Amino acid sequence: MKKWLWLIFAAAFMITTTACSSSGGGEGESTKKQNRDGKTVVTLSLRTSGPFYETLKKKFEEKYPDIELDIKSYKNAGESWGADEYEKYIKTTNAAMLSGKSADIIELSGLPIDDYIGKKLLLNMNDNFEQDQALNKNDMQIKILESLNKNGGMYRIPSGFGIAGFVGDGEAIKSAGVNIDDKSWNWNTFEKISKQLIRQTANSSQKQRYAVANVPPDMILGEMVVDNYAQFVDDGAKKAKFDSPEFVELMQQIRSMYDEKIMTSEQADMGGSFFTSISFMSPKDLIDGLYSTYESPALLQKPHTGQAQGTRIFPLTEFAIRASSPVKDKAWKFIFFLLSDEAQSLQDREGFSLLSSMNDKKLNELHEQVKSGTYKLPDGKAAQVSDEAFAKFKQYVHSADQYVDVNGKIIPIIGEESAAFFNGQKSAEEVAKLIQNRVTTYLNE
Repeated sequence: MKKWLWLIFAAAFMITTTACSSSGGGEGESTKKQNRDGKTVVTLSLRTSGPFYETLKKKFEEKYPDIELDIKSYKNAGESWGADEYEKYIKTTNAAMLSGKSADIIELSGLPIDDYIGKKLLLNMNDNFEQDQALNKNDMQIKILESLNKNGGMYRIPSGFGIAGFVGDGEAIKSAGVNIDDKSWNWNTFEKISKQLIRQTANSSQKQRYAVANVPPDMILGEMVVDNYAQFVDDGAKKAKFDSPEFVELMQQIRSMYDEKIMTSEQADMGGSFFTSISFMSPKDLIDGLYSTYESPALLQKPHTGQAQGTRIFPLTEFAIRASSPVKDKAWKFIFFLLSDEAQSLQDREGFSLLSSMNDKKLNELHEQVKSGTYKLPDGKAAQVSDEAFAKFKQYVHSADQYVDVNGKIIPIIGEESAAFFNGQKSAEEVAKLIQNRVTTYLNE
């Protein structure tokens, strides 16, 4: 699989999961039942096993001794996936879901959630969420949960989230006297600023630098589409707008930036690019990812096309409750527990927490380690991070709430077809029509 596709999967919509389990083999019919100890059995279906869910099962059953959490996974932790195996997993799990024989709680990775909602197969957890007074909603990143709503309903809850970020060389930007308003900048602004940075670097006889290096143009296009997905695709109406003038202009702008050496797909020297896309998977990544890239990094929002947007998040390991489950009330207790301080603070939980206080606590701990000199970057050097940077980290995480519900089958089509334009084989208009036709056909299958 192409490098650009791996990055899009990782940075944009992350179907990466960590899950757990006590037994393999996929789905089995779930009926309300009790084990020999008189406990109510709640089944949880996962794609892959992992330590976090083993610990979560133990803690959950300790808190709710009347419930047995029966976890089933398709793969064990560390086992690799082949393309055929993943397709088989999707088909097996989807068939169980459509037949009403899936688990009470389902991990949604790669599954057609829109189809399930349309067929009323998933429980709308809005009422559970609003009526459960034990939930500390004031501490919760509510906007993230709201951004995941479908058709006005809360059908899925993630265990955590990642952030799609953008980082610049803060020292170079400051030296050039450039002021970046990343709340409002677009790709036209980005191009102008990049030209200024490159020109001043050339005038000072330093090494050749680019706005972005070691990234092919089809990957840049894929990232732009992910960040502005609603501008080009309406999944609900099954319509696409890739034959629009806006998309054609976007491709032409990207090619122009490569032709003018503002961007390059070639490998540049260390520090050879002024800007880099980056995915933050935890508070720790805000230090390691930024300060391993630049000595004085500038944490930014990505340039946009169309209307300005905030910082984009991607959910990790989303869960839903089967609407026909005979133990919906017990299944909700698991979702509630997943959102609790106890579960969100577990060491092996993936991503940023849905609790603001938990993210702040982790950043405060990292701040103290940096101050004491005990925190080391991956290369072994001590991290030099200012108090102001940590304050910005907190604000950055608190404000991250933009979610793009991307159809994972569409981005590869864009990458495959756009290559013909970027290598000069076809015109932008021809490629736009090819993408439009393929995406439209797919949406209406």
